[in-house]
Amino acid sequence: MADLVGIDLGTTYSAIAVIDEHGKAVIVPNAEGERTTPSVVYFDEGGEIVVGKIAKQSGSADPKNFV
Repeated sequence: MADLVGIDLGTTYSAIAVIDEHGKAVIVPNAEGERTTPSVVYFDEGGEIVVGKIAKQSGSADPKNFV
């Protein structure tokens, strides 16, 4: 059976879920261990793309590079 993945790209928060061995949807935690990720992107001065909580914090100081 193929792995099933669901992605919720929300306007405020996003989440990813997989179907476990019991057929239940389980939300995959992000790098910070959170079940949802703020739907924001920040492009830092070095060209790196930052998403989520860190992007939200960085974007307030540099709104030109914040989506």
